[in-house]
Amino acid sequence: MAVATPQWASRFAFLMAAIGSAVGLGNLWRFPFQAGQNGGSAFVIIYLVCVIIVAYPILIAELAIGRHKGLSAVGSTRQLALDIGKSRNWAIVGWVGVIASFFILTTYSIIAGQVLAYAVMSVSGEFAQLAAGGTAETLSLYAGPTHALLWHTLFMVVTILIVSAGLHGGIERVVTILMPVFFVMLAGMCVYALTTGAAKDAIRYLFAPDFSALTPTIVLAALGQAFFSIGVGAAIMITYGSFLPKEEHIGGSGAIIAGSDTMVAIVAGLMIFPIVFAHGLDPAAGSGLIFGALPAVFAGMPAGSIVGGLFFFLAFIAALTTSISILITVSAVIVEELGLNRIKSAFAVGVLVWIVGAATVMFSELSSWLDFLSGSVLLPLCGLLVAALAGWVVPRNIMRNELSGTSDGLFKFWRVLIRYLATIAIALILLLGIDEKLNFGLNQLIARLTGA
Repeated sequence: MAVATPQWASRFAFLMAAIGSAVGLGNLWRFPFQAGQNGGSAFVIIYLVCVIIVAYPILIAELAIGRHKGLSAVGSTRQLALDIGKSRNWAIVGWVGVIASFFILTTYSIIAGQVLAYAVMSVSGEFAQLAAGGTAETLSLYAGPTHALLWHTLFMVVTILIVSAGLHGGIERVVTILMPVFFVMLAGMCVYALTTGAAKDAIRYLFAPDFSALTPTIVLAALGQAFFSIGVGAAIMITYGSFLPKEEHIGGSGAIIAGSDTMVAIVAGLMIFPIVFAHGLDPAAGSGLIFGALPAVFAGMPAGSIVGGLFFFLAFIAALTTSISILITVSAVIVEELGLNRIKSAFAVGVLVWIVGAATVMFSELSSWLDFLSGSVLLPLCGLLVAALAGWVVPRNIMRNELSGTSDGLFKFWRVLIRYLATIAIALILLLGIDEKLNFGLNQLIARLTGA
């Protein structure tokens, strides 16, 4: 059922929402430990290249597809295909992205709830237990599945309430306040880390090029991080594009979104690594660095409870602005396809997300498989389909009209990227992600059969 689509109240509101969607826990959490595990500066350089040749072309394609029809991700791709005489089955592009978004939010909410709990624990002084030799499991505010469910519930309630308030009354109002606060806090935390931590070691680690360290594994890790960090492949930018007025310069706005997301990822590295090196932590420690090592470090620092609280509240803002973009993406489809109003749709989807998320708390293997299905299969598959639709199926003149603010030279360059380089790169992400999971599963099966 087609419904009237609202438009962004201002360009600033759109950019804050889109940047907030792209800037998530992946920037503050995944990028630093990906850089740490893959050689630092070599990874960062390849990451920047991949953002330009892979993530950015898909980003502006999604915005253009969404704006052209002004419908949900499913409605926009279906109607666009019908308008050019193609099969309505091209709606699969939107469906794949929307399903990926749904599964992402079910596990994302668990992590975001943990981040919020850690912000409270830091301010309340609970991290002192970690400094004294305790473990994360000893913390009373996040001990066991019951507390995980409580924080998961709180986070989803906040997300549902914001989305149910609508584009103007909910999402715009929140992001236009939280994102400027986020940038100020991020800058302040970065300055603090650089002035009190091992700034030289961090800068050298992130920016001193060592091309001899480059390996195919590092290149592929940087490629995957660039793709996932910008937030393409989840149908979010198709949805946000549907709210764009026709006069908006998609190419320029896309560059601001991709550039801001990249800047946040790098600044996050400058915020975390000075602390890591100053306290002798392993930069390649992975997710345990955020939820294990750093809380203990914060507890032992002067004013560490405040610093730690700000750090985790910063991560909470990043998680919240991403979660509301995911929920509205899925809810918009329910509004169109089932005819539910905005509030009922947000609550229905949110409750279903909560149920699946709660199941992942009780069954950790379910979480692993949902992460694999969404991150390694559905996201790159949607990106691949977007590239095919925008680069090969939709007539050139339609995409040219949507990207009218872009020069002819840049438009031709975009066409080459999305038809060839981006397509090949995303296909690699998809194939290698599936291959990695199959090999891991096979090794687990062998270990179980042999008793190893």
